[in-house]
Amino acid sequence: MRCAVIGAGAWGTALARLLALRGHEVRLWAHEPDVVDAINGRHENPLFLGGVTLPDALVATHAHRDALADAELVVYATPAQHLRGLAVAGARHVEPGATLVVASKGVERGSLALMSDVIAHEVPEHDVVAISGPSFAFEVAADLPTAIVAASRRSDAAHAVQGALSGSAFRVYTHDDIVGVELGGALKNVMAVATGIHDGVGLGYNSRAALITRGLAEMTRLGVALGANPATFAGLAGVGDLVLTCTGALSRNRSLGVEIGKGRSLADVLEGKHTVAEGVETTASTVALAAREGVEMPIAAMAYRILFEGHPPKAAVQELMARELRAELDQ
Repeated sequence: MRCAVIGAGAWGTALARLLALRGHEVRLWAHEPDVVDAINGRHENPLFLGGVTLPDALVATHAHRDALADAELVVYATPAQHLRGLAVAGARHVEPGATLVVASKGVERGSLALMSDVIAHEVPEHDVVAISGPSFAFEVAADLPTAIVAASRRSDAAHAVQGALSGSAFRVYTHDDIVGVELGGALKNVMAVATGIHDGVGLGYNSRAALITRGLAEMTRLGVALGANPATFAGLAGVGDLVLTCTGALSRNRSLGVEIGKGRSLADVLEGKHTVAEGVETTASTVALAAREGVEMPIAAMAYRILFEGHPPKAAVQELMARELRAELDQ
């Protein structure tokens, strides 16, 4: 089929490559003209996915019309906070009947909307599918075995995306809990930042395991409050992605947290970076979302204080350990 991928960062490029290798005709929209030139001229994206050769069938463009024309499948893989603007920019070019896939992970600041809700609002009357799961872009591009989830309220749409993406090294499971799958993908970035801060302080493996586990409890509490199935957080889009992002060396969110834990300021860590650590903005929107829903998320709240209020990381960990004693399964 004809496919469009909006966003030529590492994840968007890896997904575009995957679709092209499945035999689909793929147009990849990129913001940066030099990325378009490199993909079309040298079949590589050195800025975001260096060292990976891209198929000849993958063509890049800077024009939404060219990317979206006749596309039966549209994949949005932009940074979460830019998704709405880019969806609006291309909405009039999306073909009637196209299935829309949301690969962006985050919660929009201000509106506190999930990414699928952003797309459904700005590009209405289309089936929307969210994909998420433990999937570093560089490993997907290296054809290392990966398993993710495609979630939609319409099972036929989820199965269509499953069929389009699945191959010998990339396995897609379907799911009907789009809220839980999206929240898992968004909130794990917050917990990865928190885990990185913990590791930067140098507090050992015992407390790291506790932090990740309690982080999962926080994610599940918020998910249930928003109507998600708690079992979703025990799956690929929950604990699977959480463990990968909190412990993997390729995790941008964990790496940022490590630098913060070592005493650097957020502004200093972010300066000059081409790539986006989604967990920073998502930490702010998660804390606001939890407050709106009346859900206690002490790890997320502490990460917010460290990132945006200059709270000392070492003091933060001590405060978390000193919280009131309670039963593990308290909600």
